[in-house]
Amino acid sequence: MAYLNYDEIVSAVQIFTERYPALTTRVSLPNLTAESRRVEALAIGKTRSADQRTAIFVGGVHAREWVPPDALIGLAADLLEAYSSGTGLRYGSAYFDKSTIASIVDDMQIVILPCANPDGRVFSQNVDGDWRKNRRPLVNHQGGVCHGVDINRNFDVAWDFRLHFAPGGVSASDDPCHKYLYVGPAAASESETRNIVWLLDSLPGTGWFVDIHSAIPAVFHSWGLDSNQTADPQQNFLNPAFDGIRGNPDDTYGEFITEGDLDTVRSLARAMKDAITLVAGDDYSVGPAFELYATSGASDDYAYSRHLARPGLPKVLGFTMECGHEFQPDDSGRETNTMEVCAALLAFCEKVNAPDA
Repeated sequence: MAYLNYDEIVSAVQIFTERYPALTTRVSLPNLTAESRRVEALAIGKTRSADQRTAIFVGGVHAREWVPPDALIGLAADLLEAYSSGTGLRYGSAYFDKSTIASIVDDMQIVILPCANPDGRVFSQNVDGDWRKNRRPLVNHQGGVCHGVDINRNFDVAWDFRLHFAPGGVSASDDPCHKYLYVGPAAASESETRNIVWLLDSLPGTGWFVDIHSAIPAVFHSWGLDSNQTADPQQNFLNPAFDGIRGNPDDTYGEFITEGDLDTVRSLARAMKDAITLVAGDDYSVGPAFELYATSGASDDYAYSRHLARPGLPKVLGFTMECGHEFQPDDSGRETNTMEVCAALLAFCEKVNAPDA
C-alpha cells in the first residue's frame, strides 16, 4: 500500500468530520503555502473549544519523513472508531482499554495537524525523495533562485543563530541554497510556521505539543538550545549576556528549566518510550533534544518558550518524537512505526490524564 499523498490526507480529515460530527471539527489553518495549498488540522474530543485542555500533535514538518502524517491519520481513525464502538486499542503488546480511550476523548481535545508542510511532501513524493524543506522560492546570495526553508529552524526562539549561539555550535544555516537547514529570511517567515503558531495562539487551553519526525529513534523533550540546568534562571535564551556561547556541550552554560517541568517532561517522555517498546521491542532513547545536537528555531523549543518570552501565555510542554530507523520504510516498517506513534501518543494522553499528572 502506498503512502498517503496530500490530497488523500485532506480527504481523510474531511471523512472523519463527516463520519464523526459529534467528535470532530475540521480546522482550516489561515496561511496558504507558497504553492497555494490549504493546510488542514483535525480537532478530536467530546468537547472542542479554545479553552479545553488540549494536546497538539504535528507531523510532516520535514517533507522526506513520510511516516508521521500517515501515522497521525491512523491514530485519528483508530481513536474515533474505538471510542464510538466502546472498545480498547492494541498495538503489539501495548493495550489501552476502553475506559482509557473514553477518558482521552471525554476529557481532552486532541488537535492533529497531520501534514504541516504539504508542498514539501508533494515534492518529496514526486521529484526528490530526500527533500526536507518547504518549497518557497528564494533569491540566494549570488542572485539565483533556490527553494525551501527548514520549517523546524524557522520558529521564533533563538532564531538568529549567529547572534545567540557559539560559532559552529548549532545545526542551522543562513544559506538559502542549503538543502536541509536554511533558517529562512526572518523568524516565522514561513506560512507553515505561522500556521503552527496560529494553532497555539488560538487554543489557549493547549498544555502539550508533540512534533513527530523520523528517523532516530528517540523521544526528545526540552531543551534543544543547550543542556538543561535547574539552578540558575539567569541562564536563559532571553538573556543577551549569554549570546555567542550557547550550543557548546562542554561549557558552563545551560538552559534553565524548573525542576518541576523537567520532572514532568521526563515522565511523559518515558511513558511514550515504554509504550513504544511494547509494540515491537524497539528501545527508543529518551532525553533533552540537545543530546542530538543544538537547534535554533525548533518547534518543540518554541512551544515551551512562549510562556517565558511572553508572560501571561499558558505553559506548553514541548516534545519531539523521532520514529523508526528510516525516512521511508517499506510496508512492514511503516506499519510498525505507525503503531509505535499511535501507542506513544495514546500513552502520552493517558499519562496526562492520570490523577497525579
